[in-house]
Amino acid sequence: QVQLVESGGGLVQVGGSLRLSCAASGSILQINTIRWYRQAPGAEREKVAEMPSDGSTKYLDSVKGRFTISRDNDKNMQYLQMNSLKPEDTAVYYCWADVTDYYVRRAYWGQGTQVTVSS
Repeated sequence: QVQLVESGGGLVQVGGSLRLSCAASGSILQINTIRWYRQAPGAEREKVAEMPSDGSTKYLDSVKGRFTISRDNDKNMQYLQMNSLKPEDTAVYYCWADVTDYYVRRAYWGQGTQVTVSS
């Protein structure tokens, strides 16, 4: 079994920065694509950033130039650096990972961490 545990959310003022972390643990052979999603109250969950195993990146248009996804394969960690935060970035942020363990390849979700940007 694989678990993803997030940390780093909180309350920040407009223009501030936060760094979200997501630690994967369990019988992991390889972490393939990683993603960050977010869900604001009353809204659909949306994909914010993605990084396949080749290191390329894709971002939601509204966060391009402000957010950066990264990973540390040796530590089974993924990160989301969020700069120049805006009130519309307020949401619960979830990490997601496509993981190959000793038995199967499947996707896992973190539990979510609240990010609140105050004006």
